[in-house]
Amino acid sequence: MKNIPLLRPKAILIAFISAAITILFNFQAFTQEYRVKTIVIDAGHGGKDGSTRGLYSTEKDVALKTALNLGAAIQANMKDVKVIYTRDEDVFIPLYERIGIANEAKADLFISIHCNDMPVYHSSVVTGYRKNSRGKKVPIYKTVSRKSTSTRGTETFVSGIGRVNEQDEAIKRENAAIFLEDNYKENYEGFGANASENAIILSLMKNTFRTQSLRLAKFVQDEYVNSGRINRGVQEKSLAVLARAGMPAILTEIGFISNPEEEDYMNSEDGQKEIVNCLLKAIESYRKSVEG
Repeated sequence: MKNIPLLRPKAILIAFISAAITILFNFQAFTQEYRVKTIVIDAGHGGKDGSTRGLYSTEKDVALKTALNLGAAIQANMKDVKVIYTRDEDVFIPLYERIGIANEAKADLFISIHCNDMPVYHSSVVTGYRKNSRGKKVPIYKTVSRKSTSTRGTETFVSGIGRVNEQDEAIKRENAAIFLEDNYKENYEGFGANASENAIILSLMKNTFRTQSLRLAKFVQDEYVNSGRINRGVQEKSLAVLARAGMPAILTEIGFISNPEEEDYMNSEDGQKEIVNCLLKAIESYRKSVEG
């Protein structure tokens, strides 16, 4: 067997330093040239993709209202910034087209707005008894569905490398829209509904702007906290709508539509103003940090 000589420690150190300098140079070049000139706002779901709902409102409608209000606020306060909506009415837009709109426009930020929801749990309860053929009493079972209505708070996602066994409800729910599309296998390169390997395949795509996405997401969560909202944190998730972003991109869950109090808050005029103000301040802070 042929012996393979090991690199000398000095050579390894030189290679490491060279790589670090290259990364630093590229980052500095990026920050010097990067300006927030175009922001794409994505109202989550829409059209036939609109099953998530609270007691009286749907996620797709609340997300659209928030997106339009945010766009108006950006245009009023950042007159040099162009705003593009992935949708401005109740229509279904495939996930790959949403980020495609941002890439086509060479957008500098992509913000996807959603409402959170709790999963439905099914259980069996005894509703009575009957006698079997032998005259013995046996229970009668009925399946009931429940979901938590007390969970609350905000969280913001960026595209990241998911774990193989991480098939949580957030990934399943946000990626569910894929399967409403006619050619999802071609559009998402074989993305599957159940296979754990496929659940993370989109998140393995290179995301050049991961660091900037995390920065923007933190600004968003900080503003939510400053306004008194419960902080559920910044997380990296395998979300299809963010996977191919060619710019800093986040998906923010503005509250739980399954919680009656948060549903009222998100639908109210004051709640909308506060949510939009949080997002606007976060964008302004992010812009200042990267352009300054």
